[in-house]
Amino acid sequence: MTTPSDDDIAQALMTLADARGADKSFCPSEVARHLSEDWRPLMGRVRKVALDLPLMATQKGHGVDLRRVRGPVRLSLKKD
Repeated sequence: MTTPSDDDIAQALMTLADARGADKSFCPSEVARHLSEDWRPLMGRVRKVALDLPLMATQKGHGVDLRRVRGPVRLSLKKD
């Protein structure tokens, strides 16, 4: 099994975000699980790639900085 590229991760993140729309969030692990059976090692890269996309990270309903937050987060499309 090949390791997904950052472009593969970005495409998967945006595909899921677009499918959910601006009002519904998703866990980054959904993308990692879609891209690899051994998804846990991929989580750091999924979060890193998400930083450069028009996505908002939340934790317990509050906006968070994905570079600094620890623990589970949700991602959604940024609202204009």
